[in-house]
Amino acid sequence: MAYAIIETSGTQLRVEPGRFYDVNRLAAEEDATLTLENVLLVRDGDTLEIGQPTVSGATITCKVMRHLRGRKIIVYKMQPKKKTRKKNGHRQELTRLMVESITYGGKTLTTAD
Repeated sequence: MAYAIIETSGTQLRVEPGRFYDVNRLAAEEDATLTLENVLLVRDGDTLEIGQPTVSGATITCKVMRHLRGRKIIVYKMQPKKKTRKKNGHRQELTRLMVESITYGGKTLTTAD
């Protein structure tokens, strides 16, 4: 099983080819192809490549499926004995990415591998 750990939008994700992931909003059009180069770790079967801090020459090819908004989170602040209450809601702007392939060391790992 091939997977990689990447850093994008301020978070680290474990990604596999053929799966989709929701990350913080990226400035890209829908159906565009992105190449992510902040690859921290690549695993292909028994081979494990750890970067310091990134794996040199490793890239992740993704396709932007769509832009969406996450679930609503309620933020409630209250000061006891002061009659102060504040209720807010927040929905995070997200981008759904489909990981097409992982490339490192001249090899391309896809779902068929």
